[in-house]
Amino acid sequence: MTDATKLIMAGWILFSGASLSQAQETNSIPLDKSRYNFFNPVPGSLMRELNADRPDKTDCPFTVDAGHFQIEMDFANLTYDQPNSQRGNVRFTAWEAAPVNLKVGLLNNLDFQLVYTSYQWEKTDDRDTGIVERKSGFDGITPRLKLNLVGNDGGFFALALIPFVKLPLSSGHLGNGSTEGGLGIPYSFDIPGWDVGFQTTFHLNRNGVGSGYHTELDNSVSVGHRIIGKLSLSAEFFSSVSTERNSVWVGTVDTWLTYQVNKNFRLDCGVYIGVTAGADDWHPWVGMTRRF
Repeated sequence: MTDATKLIMAGWILFSGASLSQAQETNSIPLDKSRYNFFNPVPGSLMRELNADRPDKTDCPFTVDAGHFQIEMDFANLTYDQPNSQRGNVRFTAWEAAPVNLKVGLLNNLDFQLVYTSYQWEKTDDRDTGIVERKSGFDGITPRLKLNLVGNDGGFFALALIPFVKLPLSSGHLGNGSTEGGLGIPYSFDIPGWDVGFQTTFHLNRNGVGSGYHTELDNSVSVGHRIIGKLSLSAEFFSSVSTERNSVWVGTVDTWLTYQVNKNFRLDCGVYIGVTAGADDWHPWVGMTRRF
C-alpha cells in the first residue's frame, strides 16, 4: 500500500468519524448515554436542549441529564375567581410565592423531582353571609419520578411516565390533610419549528365531602412556536373531569411567552384562563427555568 493510499484512507476514516459525531449531536442518530448517571454526569457537549415541565400544565417527556440539576419556579402567581353559578356569591383570591419544582438527573432516562410551594395566601369572601376566611402557610410537598420510555435523545416520538405522591405536610389549614397521588403520561412529536406536547394524567384524590377517594382524569395539548429571535409564543387547552358526585368539568385555555436567555436559562410569563364555571377565572404568573 503506497503512502498516498494510506493518507487517503486515514482522511476518509477521520471524515467518517467526524460526520458520525456530528450526526449524533444533531440527533439524527440517537446518542447512547446509558453509561452516565448521577455520579458520572453527562458532559456539557452531550446534554440535550433545555426542556421543562413548566410553564404549562402539559409536562414534557424529556428528563434532566444524569448528574445535573434543574430549578423550575414561579417568582409569583395569582389566582382570582369571581362569583358565578357554580360557586355562588363567593369571591376567591390567592397568591403563591416561589412555587418550585426541583429536579435532579439520576440516570440518562430517569430524574427525581420535588414540587412544593414555600408560601401561599388565600382569601375567601362570601358576600351573602359577610364571612371572610383567610389562610396562609406552606402548601405540601409532592415527590415525583420521571421515567422516559422512548425519544429522550432523538426521534420523532417521545413518551414518559411520571408517578407522583402528594404528602399532607401543609400548614395554616391549607390542603385537605390527605395523601393523594397519580400518574402522568406526557408525550410529544418532533415537528420542525414547533413545540407540540400532549399529556394524560390520572389522579386519586380525597373526596371533598365525606370519606374515601375518587379518580380524576386530566388531558391537555400544548403548541408553541418561535415568533422572533429567542422569544416564543405558546398556547394550551386543558381539561379535567372527576368521578366525584356533583363534580363539574374544569377547562382552561392557557397562553404564555418564553424567552431563551441561553442554553441553560429561560424566562416565562403568561396566564391560565378559565372557560368553564368550575375552573379558576384567572391565573397569571412570571417564572423561570434554570439548569446546572
